[in-house]
Amino acid sequence: MRISGITIPDEKQLSYALTAVYGIGLSRSKEILQGLSIESSKKATELTTEEENQIREKVESFTIEGELRRQVTNNIKRLKDISSYRGSRHTKRLPARGQRSKTNARTLKGAKKTMGSGKRKLEKT
Repeated sequence: MRISGITIPDEKQLSYALTAVYGIGLSRSKEILQGLSIESSKKATELTTEEENQIREKVESFTIEGELRRQVTNNIKRLKDISSYRGSRHTKRLPARGQRSKTNARTLKGAKKTMGSGKRKLEKT
C-alpha cells in the first residue's frame, strides 16, 4: 500500500506501519484507525481496497511529507532571519529548547576525549 509516495510496510501492524509517513506518529495513526473503525492490529495485506482508500484519504487530509518538511524548514529559516536565540542555536547546531548541553548533546558538539585518572603515568624526577 502506498500513501503519498511512501510504501507502507506489509509485515507490520497498521498502527505502526502508518508511522512510516512523515508527520504521522503512533497516536495519530491510532486515532485515524479508530475513526475509520479499522483494527489497528491488522496488517496492510489484510485490508480491502475500500479500507485502503479510506485510510489514504484520511492520511492525506493532514499536512504530511514534503509540505510538512517545507513548513518546518521555513519556520527554522524565519527564526534565523529574525536573529532570535532559538535561531542562533539552530545555526550552531546546538539544542534549541533549553536542554542541557554541558554533558549531553555530544553528538552535536562533538565528543571530547578525556584521559582517565588511572591511565596517567607518573614521571620520576
